[in-house]
Amino acid sequence: MNTSRRAGFTTRVRPGRMRIAAAAFASVAAVVALTGCSGWEYREDVCASGEYPVLSVGGTGSACVSDGQEPPSGFARYPQGKVPQEVGDKWDTYWDTHTLDKEGNVIDAPAEG
Repeated sequence: MNTSRRAGFTTRVRPGRMRIAAAAFASVAAVVALTGCSGWEYREDVCASGEYPVLSVGGTGSACVSDGQEPPSGFARYPQGKVPQEVGDKWDTYWDTHTLDKEGNVIDAPAEG
């Protein structure tokens, strides 16, 4: 048994507890390595709190509008259930290639050029 003496206290480290601590540390390290630290991934919201996203009609531009305000001219609300929440999420990338026409129909976005 390892012992050390400091400031009048004796500390004993039991070999079995060291093995348990080492195994726990190894398990945590393995989980972090296998998940690629995905649990700590930073995700950026499309709009700030108190705002909602709007889409440019006929284009792929977007903006954020304060809650309770109507979209500015040339912009429309995203269709229900197709609103991007985070940068790079399913709907954020979908709207890179789609837009709304003047009647509110989903159409392919015009080619850039």
